[in-house]
Amino acid sequence: MIKVASEWKDYRIIATGEGQKLERWGSLVLLRPDPQIIWKSSRSLDNDKSINAKYIRSNQGGGRWEFKGGAPDEFTVERKGLVFSLKLMGFKHTGLFPEQAVNWDIMQELIRGSGRKIKVLNLFAYTGGATVACAKAGANVTHVDAAKAMVERAKTNARLSGIEQDRIRYIVDDCQKFIAREIRRGNKYDAIIMDPPSYGRGANGEVWKLEDCIFDLVKECTKVLSDEPLFFLINSYTTGLQPQVIDNILRLNLNGFDGESEAYEVGLPTDEGIILPCGCSGLWIGKKTKKK
Repeated sequence: MIKVASEWKDYRIIATGEGQKLERWGSLVLLRPDPQIIWKSSRSLDNDKSINAKYIRSNQGGGRWEFKGGAPDEFTVERKGLVFSLKLMGFKHTGLFPEQAVNWDIMQELIRGSGRKIKVLNLFAYTGGATVACAKAGANVTHVDAAKAMVERAKTNARLSGIEQDRIRYIVDDCQKFIAREIRRGNKYDAIIMDPPSYGRGANGEVWKLEDCIFDLVKECTKVLSDEPLFFLINSYTTGLQPQVIDNILRLNLNGFDGESEAYEVGLPTDEGIILPCGCSGLWIGKKTKKK
């Protein structure tokens, strides 16, 4: 199953082919690589005259942006009252994953329909797409990311989206270390979101590899869930990691709570009439805690 992020007015995929996607972000047109696009295009995307910037991979790893005219240092996009400040960053990113809008909609509906105050913990929170969406729906959010620059960008996105300052708590920290401290403090959350990287290395040389670490991290996170958790969302962009794997991790770790889980691909529509797959998500939705 794939869930498609629609209702974007400031973002669309114009064309795809030969490992690239041609996108429009507001008035800015970008050409970026995407390894899942193994099909051919009916036209040469490299020669599209509307391109403002193209990301070129390096044979040594990484890459660079090549500007073809009119690309601003920063720009904004908006969706359903959420406003995001973006920029062309390293490794082809803009600071936002538009396919995650499908999960923003789900989480907002759950928060608004809960009839109670909801505390959300967003781990590996990046520039705060999910943070801003949940806060806009009325939740209090703790936003945790190890990169200070990304947390600053999240603050900007919250301000642009009209979020009250006391609605979000920003933490610059290693997510695993933060969870360990929250367990000791006895702090609880009604919902948890995590978007962990495939691979990472901490400030002291600690190695994070998703396949090795994700199960234990989810297990630790269940220790900071409230008595009646609302949801637990895991996003993954790790190549080869099937949605069912994420679903299994949620089911095994949350079997002490009353709820149901599902796993699905997330994707984006294209002007060609096809769906571009963009990773997967696992979502557990709670009902009430099982009696111990």
